[in-house]
Amino acid sequence: MRFLFLFLLICGSVTADEFFRDEIEPLLQDYCYDCHGDGAQKGGFVMDEYEDLAKHLGDVKHWEPVWRNLRSQIMPPSGEDQPDLKERKKLMKWIEGMVFKLDPERPDPGRVTIRRLNRMEYHHAVKDLLGVDFKTWENFPADDTGYGFDTIGDVLTISPLHMEKYLEAAELIARKALPVGLKKEMPVLKRWPGNFRMVDRPKKQRNWASLEAGGKVFVEFQVPVDGDYEVELDYTVDGATGYTEETGHFEFWVGDRLLGKRNLGWDQRSKQLLKRSVKLKKGKRKIELRVFPGKKVGQGQEKQKVVFRGVRLRGPKDGRLNQYSSSYRKVMIDGEPPKGKKERKVYAGKILKKLARRIYRREVDRRTLEKLVQMVMEVDSAKGKKFEDGIRQALTALLASPRFLFRAEIQPRPNDRGKVVDLDEFVLASRLSFFLWNSVPDDELLDLAKGGRLRKNLRKQVDRMLSDWRSRRFVDQFVGQWLQARDVTTVPVDARRILKVDGRGANQKFGGDVRWAMKGETEAMFEYVLKENRPAEELISAKYSFLNERLAKFYGVKGVVGEEMRYVDLKDYPERGGILGQGTFLVVTSNPTRTSPVKRGLFVLDHLLGTPAPPAPPGIPELEEAAHGKKKKLTMREMMEVHRKKAICASCHQRMDPIGLGLENFNALGMYREKERGKPIDTAGRLVTGERFRNLPELKKVLASSRRTDFYRCLSEKLLTYAIGRGMEYYDATTIDLLVKSLESRGGSLKELVHAVVESAPFQQRRGG
Repeated sequence: MRFLFLFLLICGSVTADEFFRDEIEPLLQDYCYDCHGDGAQKGGFVMDEYEDLAKHLGDVKHWEPVWRNLRSQIMPPSGEDQPDLKERKKLMKWIEGMVFKLDPERPDPGRVTIRRLNRMEYHHAVKDLLGVDFKTWENFPADDTGYGFDTIGDVLTISPLHMEKYLEAAELIARKALPVGLKKEMPVLKRWPGNFRMVDRPKKQRNWASLEAGGKVFVEFQVPVDGDYEVELDYTVDGATGYTEETGHFEFWVGDRLLGKRNLGWDQRSKQLLKRSVKLKKGKRKIELRVFPGKKVGQGQEKQKVVFRGVRLRGPKDGRLNQYSSSYRKVMIDGEPPKGKKERKVYAGKILKKLARRIYRREVDRRTLEKLVQMVMEVDSAKGKKFEDGIRQALTALLASPRFLFRAEIQPRPNDRGKVVDLDEFVLASRLSFFLWNSVPDDELLDLAKGGRLRKNLRKQVDRMLSDWRSRRFVDQFVGQWLQARDVTTVPVDARRILKVDGRGANQKFGGDVRWAMKGETEAMFEYVLKENRPAEELISAKYSFLNERLAKFYGVKGVVGEEMRYVDLKDYPERGGILGQGTFLVVTSNPTRTSPVKRGLFVLDHLLGTPAPPAPPGIPELEEAAHGKKKKLTMREMMEVHRKKAICASCHQRMDPIGLGLENFNALGMYREKERGKPIDTAGRLVTGERFRNLPELKKVLASSRRTDFYRCLSEKLLTYAIGRGMEYYDATTIDLLVKSLESRGGSLKELVHAVVESAPFQQRRGG
């Protein structure tokens, strides 16, 4: 359309005004002016009032909502005359080409504001660089968010408080990496909950046993040499919020030796330790934990279980294998410093070159390296100081440097505001690593960037990074913010009022373990769809999920045993499966004491379809006010119908309510129900785009099929926003169209979408200037 029009302009056969009058305005008169022209101004939006036609046709702010509503088929509203596909495309292409002036062959990559590392990026970077677990959420102010994410450059500003905290953190982290008074320590072998297995079913993971039935679990260690060792067991008694008579005991065995025995009963301590010394032979050794029942649970009391949180094996105690800490070894790459001054200077250069390269995320320049080495040598030569003290001082300087704290994508070539430039490969490596690992690039990425070979190997690197355990951070951060999965563990919900039970019963039914399992369900499903190369729409339409025994019981799903999350076929539970049947979504979109069709509908519009409703105007009454004065208590649908009768509410609610009411079979805790106030729940509805559904399975089918393109577009926008650190603008339309086209041509693969985002112009380029 744009190129045809340009051809006509060049030939002089038509002007921009003439083309609008002859080709575009007739369509607007047919489909838009009844509400937004000829004196009508529904929603305060007028399309035919202007003094200067040329300015009107160049008014991006005016045409952007028209373009968005056309694209999502929200306008014209269902029930009104609709443009056919050819007419709709003609209007959209005219807006994109002649108003937005977009060129599909040369997408505008935009420009990202320089920004500091957010709290989780800083935490993961320090952990990967130095092996230091620095809890940024306890030491730094909370990050602001923009467009739903905490990766947005415009909101990641820095305050004087931040700077003070960064300086304090740099010193503290350096001391933790290289503690004062260094000494070698006994090696520690650790086994965590995922390493425990059942004795009678060795392939099945389990790190707990009930006090009612008992059970046996074990872990294995590879003992390096014969010697004396210390074994430490970390455990807790869980399950009962109040006193219970139930008791039991467990035995702690190494091979055929009983090391210890502990009685178990009601206990509110979150952590207990049992330490024992033992002689061990070199080789594979089994540690077994045997739980035996005692007194049975009393009437109305809660059952308990013992949960084994971990086992540590320290030794041998004679010091034969003692070594410096892992953080020391990460910094002091060749071990202890040499004796000679010249050799120590060379060693300092080697250490700091490697450290600075990872911390700065590019090769360190000679002048900076010389200053850092000089700092080390001056401290090393001072009275009472050591070489490690100098390295610690230089490390502090590196961690407090703006080159570490900020992501500044400054290009080596001269800036040119009118030119689009490729990001240099070191910046590309950082974008890639912060996107998929939430941390700094590793040596492989930096080596490829140094050799100018990263772009040529992007697909291989993305696959490598997704298969790495660090990609779990991407799942946690992106899903936690896009789908608000991380909020489910803390969002206020009054389970007592919803379940109509006392506090003990409410906590037993909907405790912290259920909330965390809900979060884990959403993350596990996203990770499965991503890494198994599944279609992205399965996030909505899947007939499976990932549950553990506690969550399955809460949902009413039978046949799931064990604490670990696992794939569960839900063909017999059509209401479950997919985001809309998961507790994360259902709980975070509820009010503390009841469901909220408005919140649920808004969530779907904003987070899944990318068509958010405008904010409510001021003075809108609470929903409960709709029922005030009624002789009988109203169902949610009845209250919504009363509320919707207000003219100021109707236009937005016709978009939100059908979706939200379609989810009313779930209460505010995400539990399924058939009735409300003794009446069968009616979940039938019609989307503003015309599609009808009778229940949630049909609604999910609509969203994953006829509204699939909207979901693809929304997911593409969310993922690109998170990846590059800025919100989507009208000029990103060509990029988003390419991402949607990539999804449609590759079976909707979520993994291929990640590849397409990394290969896109906004990810790989930026404007000059």
